[in-house]
Amino acid sequence: MFITCMGFGCNAAGVVGCRIIDSPRERIIAILTNNFTPCNGRFPTLIALITMFFIGFSSNSVLNSFICAIYLSGLIILGLLMTFLTSKILSTTILKGLPSFFTLELPPYRKPQFGKVIIRSVFDRTLFVLGRAILVAAPAGVVIWLLSNIFVGDLSILNHISNFLDPFARIFGLDGIILVAFILGFPANEIVIPIMIMGYLCRGSLVEYENLTELKTLFLSNGWTWLTALCTSLFCLMHWPCSTTCLTIKKECSSVKWTLLSFAIPTVLGFLVCFIVASFCRFFGLA
Repeated sequence: MFITCMGFGCNAAGVVGCRIIDSPRERIIAILTNNFTPCNGRFPTLIALITMFFIGFSSNSVLNSFICAIYLSGLIILGLLMTFLTSKILSTTILKGLPSFFTLELPPYRKPQFGKVIIRSVFDRTLFVLGRAILVAAPAGVVIWLLSNIFVGDLSILNHISNFLDPFARIFGLDGIILVAFILGFPANEIVIPIMIMGYLCRGSLVEYENLTELKTLFLSNGWTWLTALCTSLFCLMHWPCSTTCLTIKKECSSVKWTLLSFAIPTVLGFLVCFIVASFCRFFGLA
C-alpha cells in the first residue's frame, strides 16, 4: 500500500520505492503492477474528462467538486482492483512462489539531519528521475514537431497516422487522434490532451484550452460521445507506463524482459477493458 501511495505522485517514484521489499519476487510484482496507480500526469486528463462529460457545468461548484471526487475515486478504486487482480495472476503463474512476511523493525530514534536528508533526496531521487525524463522528452518533442509540421498532400504526417489507426482505435471506443495522442504522450502523460487538440485543429504546435466548455465543444464536433470519454478515461488509467517509469524499471530490475512486461501488461488490459466496455454499450444500444 505504501508503494501504491507513492505511485499517486509519480509512478517512477513508486518503482524506486519498491526497493524496501526484500523478496525479489514480490518486488518485481509490485513494480509490474505499479502503473495501475494514476499519477499526477494522468489526474488532469481524468478530471477534465469527468468534468466535461459526466458532471456538466453548473453554478454549484461545491456540488460539482463532490461529484467529480466520487467519479475519480471510482476510477482509482478500479485501478487498485486491477493491481490486486494482476498481482494475484502473476503470483500464481510466471512469478509463482511462497509469500514472504513483512516485518518492520523500529530502529532507535535519532534526531534527523535535515541538510543531509534534503541533499540525498535531491541528488538520489529528484535529479535521478528528472534526468531520465529529459533524456526521452527532448527527442520526443522533436518527433512530435516533425510529425505535425511535415505535410504529405493536404495532411500532416500526424493526421495520416491517425487516419490509419482510426478503424483500429474505434473498436475500443477511441479514435485515431486519441490513440496517437497516447502514443506520442509516452514521454509525459501531461501532453496527451494538448496533442489531441493539435490533431483535431491540424495545428503545428501544442495548444491548450483554458476553458473546458470550448474544449468539450471541440471534442463533440469531432465525434466524441460519453462512451468516447469513458473509454479514454479507462485507457488513460490503464495503459503503458511513461518513458521515465520505463527507464526506471529498466534500472531497478536490470532486465529488458521485466521492462517489456511492465509495458505490455497494462497495455493489453487497457485495450481489453475498453473493448469490453465499448462492446457492451454498443450491444445494448447505450452509445
